[in-house]
Amino acid sequence: MDFLYAAIGFVVGVLVGFMGVGGGVVLIPLFAYVLHMNQHLAQGTSLFLQLPPLGLGALLLYRKKGQVNLIAGSICALGMLFGGYFGSRIAIGLSSKSLREWFGVFLIVAAVMLWNKSESGPIATGATE
Repeated sequence: MDFLYAAIGFVVGVLVGFMGVGGGVVLIPLFAYVLHMNQHLAQGTSLFLQLPPLGLGALLLYRKKGQVNLIAGSICALGMLFGGYFGSRIAIGLSSKSLREWFGVFLIVAAVMLWNKSESGPIATGATE
């Protein structure tokens, strides 16, 4: 089982570095369907394991290439700190089934937004040091 955990972590790490996706978008479905965790356990485990390595390797490379907006990232991180707390309070109060359904809706909405964005032109990078 430890090998499976390591393999999932490696695959998710590659996807985070390659596509910039949040690890939870990949981790949570893998935890739920491959490791048979309920939705709460999958989300909690995803949050725990992302604390230390949350894209640090990828961040260092992107920053080296000047592709990180430190101000936007810092302000968003502060918002995520507080938003994560309140979002978790909501999630804990839901049944695992309801939480899984809301997660699915989120993934569908994100996919539609990305699909629509691919149809439009480029946007400014806003990269700063």
